[in-house]
Amino acid sequence: MTKEELRRFFLDRGDQAFRGNQVYEWLWNKSLHSFEEMSNISKATRVMLEEHFVINHIKVDSMQRSADGTIKNGIRLHDGLIVESVLIPTDTRTTACVSSQVGCSLDCKFCATARLKRMRNLNPDEIYDQVVAIDQQSRLYHQQRLSNIVFMGMGEPLMNYNNVLKAIDKITSPEGLGMSAKRITLSTSGVPKMIKKMADDCVKFHLAVSLHSAIDEVRTSIMPFNKIFPLDDLADALQYWYQKTKRKVTYEYVVWDGINDGRKDIAALVEFCKIIPAKVNLIEYNPIDDGEFRQASSRAVNNYISHLEMNDIVVNVRRSRGKDIDAACGQLANKN
Repeated sequence: MTKEELRRFFLDRGDQAFRGNQVYEWLWNKSLHSFEEMSNISKATRVMLEEHFVINHIKVDSMQRSADGTIKNGIRLHDGLIVESVLIPTDTRTTACVSSQVGCSLDCKFCATARLKRMRNLNPDEIYDQVVAIDQQSRLYHQQRLSNIVFMGMGEPLMNYNNVLKAIDKITSPEGLGMSAKRITLSTSGVPKMIKKMADDCVKFHLAVSLHSAIDEVRTSIMPFNKIFPLDDLADALQYWYQKTKRKVTYEYVVWDGINDGRKDIAALVEFCKIIPAKVNLIEYNPIDDGEFRQASSRAVNNYISHLEMNDIVVNVRRSRGKDIDAACGQLANKN
């Protein structure tokens, strides 16, 4: 419920509107899970709230800790469905990788989540509560508050656009977690219409695109939805994004043996990076058991790096964290 709806509830019962403010603060800013804990509200009011409402909070159903400090959570939702979220620590920061859907709407062949049926979209509070839980774990296990958030967990965020934006609004609000939007990155496989809508909505967070090939035929072979959203449409949307926001985009890119490790693949990526200012994150591949995809050789990856750098394109190599607990990129599939 919105704060206005809570205020109206109390007014309609002959009480004062500020009671709604109090309840709202307990729910969001303090993230309480029961009315009984709302200590500045009378016992009679707490009983009344218990009679009229439920708080559908998430529950950390399982927690796995990696040898590198990564934590993977199995999050049970109020209807019994499960999603996964991840806390990724480094020496200087901790990052929450959160989910936006139960399962996924898209069909990327290299991703374990894509093999799950999309059951439903997550509500804004369910997304928000994942961040709260990881912030608590960051403070407990790493003695620091959560510093960054990436929407790179289960699901395609742009297929749950309204709820994701409502969650981000609450995460960045002083009435919520008060985090800066500049510390949030939304990763999409590339839904052109929704990228343009983000630009029109003047969002303040960062955009990353799971690209993996700048050749339509190759990209369609590994990400079949590319037939519907081809690279020309994606490029047009990204130009619109940059025109509106003046913010560069990050391309997430895995190099696979025999799939996209050739010179033509590198040349195509270099040309795609010239469409708007961009940087490239080369991501280590994390196998999902069937052997169809294999990490490319170091030589192939180094070829990408050298050609990108020769063309003044910023490139970083991202080593995966949490592989021993299936918490790395592409591995979230509720195995447990």
